[in-house]
Amino acid sequence: MIADRKDDHVRHAVNHRRNHSGGNDFDSVAFVHHALAGIDSTDVRLGVDFAGKHWNSPLYVNAMTGGSTNTGEINRQLAIAARETGVPIASGSMSAYFRDPAVAGTFRVLRAENPDGFVLANVNANATLDQVRSAIDLLEADALQIHVNSVQEVVMPEGDRAFAGWPRRIEEIVAGVPVPVIVKEVGFGLSRQTVTWLREVGVAVADVGGRGGTNFARIENDRRAGADFAFIEQWGQSTAACLLDCTGITGIDISASGGIRSPLDMARALALGAKATGVAGAFLETLVDHGTEALVAKITTWLDQLRNIMTVLGATTPAELTGRDVLVTGELAGFCALRGIDVACLAHRSPWWRESNLREGVIHE
Repeated sequence: MIADRKDDHVRHAVNHRRNHSGGNDFDSVAFVHHALAGIDSTDVRLGVDFAGKHWNSPLYVNAMTGGSTNTGEINRQLAIAARETGVPIASGSMSAYFRDPAVAGTFRVLRAENPDGFVLANVNANATLDQVRSAIDLLEADALQIHVNSVQEVVMPEGDRAFAGWPRRIEEIVAGVPVPVIVKEVGFGLSRQTVTWLREVGVAVADVGGRGGTNFARIENDRRAGADFAFIEQWGQSTAACLLDCTGITGIDISASGGIRSPLDMARALALGAKATGVAGAFLETLVDHGTEALVAKITTWLDQLRNIMTVLGATTPAELTGRDVLVTGELAGFCALRGIDVACLAHRSPWWRESNLREGVIHE
């Protein structure tokens, strides 16, 4: 049953986090520290313009779950945390609702507990336009996420095996709904070519959803009787790699999810070009292990700590982080070299570097 699968996903996702070493490609991204670049924290503003709307911060609770009694309760608690902290929240895949309208309440609770918040509905790329519209109506959604997850589907024992129609369906949905559309991967990454195509058909946001966080190939493999798909668990590009791959793309907002473990990872993602950052696994673990109040405290702390990081870096807005010096090393730098991405320039874009070198004659106007 689909409800059992949703419960399995939550159980495996939390267990994997408890046993994970914690490393990912964001560890290969470091800020250059300029000791006199800091500003007053009162001058920092966390607000961003994203998907045609203004958000109070570049953080949102990303798609997780729904479709069973247990996951409905998780959604209720997530919605309360989003309401208390003022961050947007996305539903999990609403495919369970399309198959059984009786589980509508496990998704509707996101709006019931958060009547004034920014809520995103989430559907798969096979959903019909009528299904999509019903999902938006159920949640009174401010935006729509379409998740693309071909790797997860092929590992999932009962998953889909037909993906050729996804591009045409995405185009139909974009043209047929009244809210901004976000297309997101679920942990295997969006390439530059994919994001460029999404922009051309009118998608408002590409959530790169890269490798490094919740691993749905591993989760689905754990659900297989023989666990015979272990070889595919490291498929795809990391979130940091995807952001670098998308450098210079305009006309579409980029968001980062997949392995955002801390406020520092948020700052790294914003510095690499993301306009917003979505978090699922880290928040789910806190909620399951410690409850709603602990999650509210964690989100509040993360936002305060992001402000402090921006204060040290001299960035008054999240967008200004794209002008701060970062060093890209290790395998991530190797990926960039193979994709033709110049990472050396990222280490020399700070106002401090430019002003000091103008004075020394190293560079010239």
